[in-house]
Amino acid sequence: MTTLSPHLRQATPVVAVRGEGVHLYGEDGRRYLDFTAGIGVTSTGHCHPRVVAAAQEQVGTLIHGQYTTVMHQPLRQLVDRLGEVLPTGLDSVFFMNSGSEAVEAALRLARQATGRPNVLVCHGGFHGRTVAAASMTTSGTRFRSGFSPLMSGVVVTPFPTAYRYGWDEETATRFALQELDYTLQTISSPDDTAAVIVEPVLGEGGYVPANRAFLEGLRERADRHGFLLILDEVQTGVGRTGRFWGHDHFGVTPDILVTAKGLASGFPLSGIAASEELMRKAWPGSQGGTYGANAVACAAACATLDVVRDEKLVENAEAMGDRLRAGLETVAANTPGIGDVRGLGLMLGTEFVTEDGQPDSATAARVQRAAVDEGLLLLLCGAWNQVVRMIPALVVDETAIDEGLRAWSAAVETGTSAP
Repeated sequence: MTTLSPHLRQATPVVAVRGEGVHLYGEDGRRYLDFTAGIGVTSTGHCHPRVVAAAQEQVGTLIHGQYTTVMHQPLRQLVDRLGEVLPTGLDSVFFMNSGSEAVEAALRLARQATGRPNVLVCHGGFHGRTVAAASMTTSGTRFRSGFSPLMSGVVVTPFPTAYRYGWDEETATRFALQELDYTLQTISSPDDTAAVIVEPVLGEGGYVPANRAFLEGLRERADRHGFLLILDEVQTGVGRTGRFWGHDHFGVTPDILVTAKGLASGFPLSGIAASEELMRKAWPGSQGGTYGANAVACAAACATLDVVRDEKLVENAEAMGDRLRAGLETVAANTPGIGDVRGLGLMLGTEFVTEDGQPDSATAARVQRAAVDEGLLLLLCGAWNQVVRMIPALVVDETAIDEGLRAWSAAVETGTSAP
């Protein structure tokens, strides 16, 4: 009898049979408020009618046209649509299937374009599970242990995680940039450094936002030393943070942008964007893949971008994010076991701590399980899984936010009062 791997454990006991908007419907007949969005993937909600129609029409016309063999219209259309939302100057794109693939494509381009071997990564970042991406991941040992040796040339530098350090943001940022300079002086010479890669908001690392001074510091050092700035927008892109790209909060433009997750509302599609001048520096044959830019995924992505624009979902993410955050902070103010509420837009985390301020993964897990009983689906993150995260679809409205907050309040009460 064939079974799934025993390590593929679901975060909730729900067996989903249908999804609509911000709700999932289980085999048990119950409706659940889904504040996981497939880990930030279903940006336009479950089965948005326009995305469904685009995918259905494309399935009946051309399912797959391998993009280094033939060109197809959905790919052309997607390139044009992305041109409307990508940062100025990032006018060349390359598509793949997953975030890990896109991260590795960005790394390959950076190394080939600069002729340098090393990449700087920020402590707490998550970039994927494949060998190179896992080698650049420092959000938890579970993503990188047990299959060493990992890729060489990865150097870790601090991220300004003010709460963890117990400092204010300015102090944490000054420390992180000073340590970066020290790293460039002692471990990876600028002449050996191809790029620095960072998430605008740490994802698996605990939903910790960067800040303007830190990203400006990275941009300045990249320009001064001749290495590239790669922004991993796999989770923060396509409106998630209340801006179309997470880095839009900070006024800094990358040399390479990585996107995936919310780009196609659940269809596997990822990509990198760079200037055409930089992209031309990739070596011949270094970019390709069998399933990249699948025609159905591209059609779904075009529909997703249309829905995000037409329904003003970026603006909605900002407004609903403010409403959700205010509610989370109200609960936190009445709960001694909550140490911090943070994030941007509809990417928010609540960190649980013990009486002496240490990460409290046990309580976070109890609260997450109690939320399921309240009809609210949530996920954990952070190095100790001590952070409960909320990432509802960008179509979420006030009614769903308030429903989610009522369920959250009840779950926190249950989870923090348990022995």
